[in-house]
Amino acid sequence: MTLQILYFAAIRDLAGKPEETIVLGPDVRTVAALRAHLEHRTPALARRLDAVRWAKNEVFVGMGETLSDGDVIALIPPVAGG
Repeated sequence: MTLQILYFAAIRDLAGKPEETIVLGPDVRTVAALRAHLEHRTPALARRLDAVRWAKNEVFVGMGETLSDGDVIALIPPVAGG
């Protein structure tokens, strides 16, 4: 399965890139499994994804959401403003 991952704000800085296309094995089929995969592959993201909002194809989703080939996943950290 191939996914496009979009990183925003501080998560983009930690990932070191604004986006990437990744190919996943059969063990990564949910957002929760993708999160674990990204944290393992990019140690700077470990424990930083707790407050991140996850979107699949421009719709916010929960950790149990199933992934499909070609999905676009966005990782959006909380934003502070004033």
